[in-house]
Amino acid sequence: MNTPEIRLLSVDFDCLDPAELALFYGEALGLPVLYRSDDYVLLGRAGAPGLGFIRQEGFQPPAWPDPTHSKQAHLELGVEDLDAAQERMLALGAVLPSFQPQPDAWRVLLDPAGHPFCLATHGI
Repeated sequence: MNTPEIRLLSVDFDCLDPAELALFYGEALGLPVLYRSDDYVLLGRAGAPGLGFIRQEGFQPPAWPDPTHSKQAHLELGVEDLDAAQERMLALGAVLPSFQPQPDAWRVLLDPAGHPFCLATHGI
């Protein structure tokens, strides 16, 4: 019996506007659009896992850092300079929440749809 190959295609995020969120992450990470429809956009490079954005009517963003509502999932983005990376992400449309658990080690930001993501120097 042959074991089927299973590989990660993408990590997908629910949102109200897939095109807007794909533009944000595409610019931030330098990823091209691989597929686009009215309700779904996939970013990435052929043969590698990508990021997908799915339209969900009535989408409600996570309520980070509210402990009664999980952040659902988030991306850890590796950077060499926290301040410069934060400035770039804010210019692209991210939001800096007032609560920052360890701002000297990593920064939590919110993408345009409200999903938290982190900029971190560990692992670089």
